[in-house]
Amino acid sequence: MTGPLASNPVGRSFDPAALAARYSAVLILLLIVAGFAIAEPAFLSADTMGNTVKQASFIGIAAVGMVFVLLTAGIDLSVGSIMYLGPLLAGIAMRDMEVGVTGALLISVLVGAAMGAINAFFVVVLRIIPFITTLATLFLFRGFGSYLTSSRQLDFPDEVRSFGLATVFGLPMPVIVFAIIVAAAYVILVHTPLGRQIYAFGNDAEGARKAGLPTARLQAFVYIASGMCASLAGFVLISQIGRLDTGFGEGREFSVIAAAVLGGASLFGGVGGAFSAVIGALTIQTVQAGLVYTGINLYLQPLLLGLVIFIAVLLDGLRQARLDDTRRRIIRPFVSTPAALSSPATRTTKEPSS
Repeated sequence: MTGPLASNPVGRSFDPAALAARYSAVLILLLIVAGFAIAEPAFLSADTMGNTVKQASFIGIAAVGMVFVLLTAGIDLSVGSIMYLGPLLAGIAMRDMEVGVTGALLISVLVGAAMGAINAFFVVVLRIIPFITTLATLFLFRGFGSYLTSSRQLDFPDEVRSFGLATVFGLPMPVIVFAIIVAAAYVILVHTPLGRQIYAFGNDAEGARKAGLPTARLQAFVYIASGMCASLAGFVLISQIGRLDTGFGEGREFSVIAAAVLGGASLFGGVGGAFSAVIGALTIQTVQAGLVYTGINLYLQPLLLGLVIFIAVLLDGLRQARLDDTRRRIIRPFVSTPAALSSPATRTTKEPSS
């Protein structure tokens, strides 16, 4: 869950605390599922689990892109607006240019890449901190979309709904798309030099620069990847509901960031992986579904979801503190002792001749 650089390099003895910290995201998910199952045994039915996975797919797709950004210690607050604007332009192309579903999907992804490139330009070239950059583009992208639609709802053709409701070997299309994105991200992060360079940059940006890594291209790549994933996630959700209004995607950036962090990605960079998005998205959707399924008071649901997110951020801080402590223990300070100073190996001056 936490990337190749998160493993404990010191000692090989069994450490329960380290193991629990490393797999805390999975443990939280299992505890949540067990809790709801005890409260309502029917929660574990195949239909409920299947719907939970399907509903988690669009947040999970966007969270994959967010993991890339978080690995570099960045942040992307514009994903909710990209989820809105990318499918919007694809829908306009379908309405005015008679583009098919495949073409619309491609347009949505390309628009997301373009918006990610805009974020990358401000972060990499103009060196504006990611929080400010993506906060500004959050309003910029949504404002442009509202201008194009004059705040009116856009209805998509029936073929888009057919795409979203389709199944392959019994698996819903949103789940299949999610699985493909996770698999691609896993291959990039684990089996390519690009992935190793992203982890290296996230762990020590200055060290990566001194080592000659293409840090500007790495940062640009992660924001473009985030934009593509966010826009694709928006299209996947549109394919299930068939329409888009001005509130579409609003506030989703918080769910996406929470999903990435809940799954084990660190806000401090260098820790996380493709499956972080899977665990995090499933956790958030399981909490939401479980609260509804067990009949929890509607007004308490945001409070409880916020509590789960707070616990995840707290665990992230504890995990980072443990990682920092591990690194400090790797570097052992040189201690000057009389025995060391008198040994031939450490003697640096000649003894006076008699």
